[in-house]
Amino acid sequence: MKRSLLMLAAFLAGLLGGRWALLPACFAHPRLVLYALCALLFLVGIGVGSDPRPWAVLRARGLSLLLIPLATLLGTLLAVALTSSLLPAVTLREALAVGSGCGYYTLTSVIARELSGPPLAVVALGANFGREILALLLAPLLARFFGPLAPVAAGGATAMDTTLPAIVEFSGKEYAVVALLSGAVLSVVGPLLVTAFLSL
Repeated sequence: MKRSLLMLAAFLAGLLGGRWALLPACFAHPRLVLYALCALLFLVGIGVGSDPRPWAVLRARGLSLLLIPLATLLGTLLAVALTSSLLPAVTLREALAVGSGCGYYTLTSVIARELSGPPLAVVALGANFGREILALLLAPLLARFFGPLAPVAAGGATAMDTTLPAIVEFSGKEYAVVALLSGAVLSVVGPLLVTAFLSL
């Protein structure tokens, strides 16, 4: 939770700095954003690739574990498609792009800003940050009424880091590695889908 609030504070500081021209103009240069995005993707790749736990579980339990992130992603996209009609200012394509982030608000908002502009970046940040907060707050109810995999699905990409403690506490320690694997897959696939939807 602290890390999420720190990232949100950094975003708001940048938003206010850009709005009131408190920062040098070079900070808003499109190439700087692209380089920062590439660096972020590189670091995500290192983090996912260097963690042996998801790979060990995948080897032990087989490819059937990949059904969890797949079901999470398909459920997210279906829910987003059904609710997109309530958001007349956001197209179905944009809504699917935002939903594809699966809670990964930092990278999703940066990609949305790069490919669509600041308004969609704000929507992407709010929607995905909201998902993370709700997953944290509702984890006990989700586990109780919908089963131990529900908090993993609700956490989406954040199941491998921010929402992992809540998943372990309310779903059980045995679901920690499942959450790590699901979150890792969605952290890789989500940004690719965000880019694909916004490039259509």
